[in-house]
Amino acid sequence: MIERLLEFSQNHLLLVGAFLLVLLAWVFYETRRAAGNGVTSSEATQLINREDAVVLDIREDKEFKAGHIAGAQHIPQSKLDDRMNELGKAKNKPVIIVCKHGQSSGVAQAKLAKAGFERALKLNGGIGQWQADGLPVVKK
Repeated sequence: MIERLLEFSQNHLLLVGAFLLVLLAWVFYETRRAAGNGVTSSEATQLINREDAVVLDIREDKEFKAGHIAGAQHIPQSKLDDRMNELGKAKNKPVIIVCKHGQSSGVAQAKLAKAGFERALKLNGGIGQWQADGLPVVKK
């Protein structure tokens, strides 16, 4: 199997080179995108304590009630467009967007940035990473 792969690579250098170039570009893009406008759990804690950051939890009701960051404002992602005015006073503050695993918060982050929120940040890893880091959640 490996012999055939090596033979293919030698016979199609241009194709293999193009594939590797695209792969490296994709990895570079994803790495930069993940790091941009995201904060770790410890950075989020510092923003909450030092700059009175607003924590916006965009998970659905059931997930939010199972456990959330203390003081988090809950607006499900499906209702964010209709309820964004509830965040009006936080336009100049950091807004930390929390989802389940840190993957769907990018959409909410883009919406908030478009609406004029200067420091909309997503929590890298979401509430799952928050809990994995041993940080507390509250249940209501």
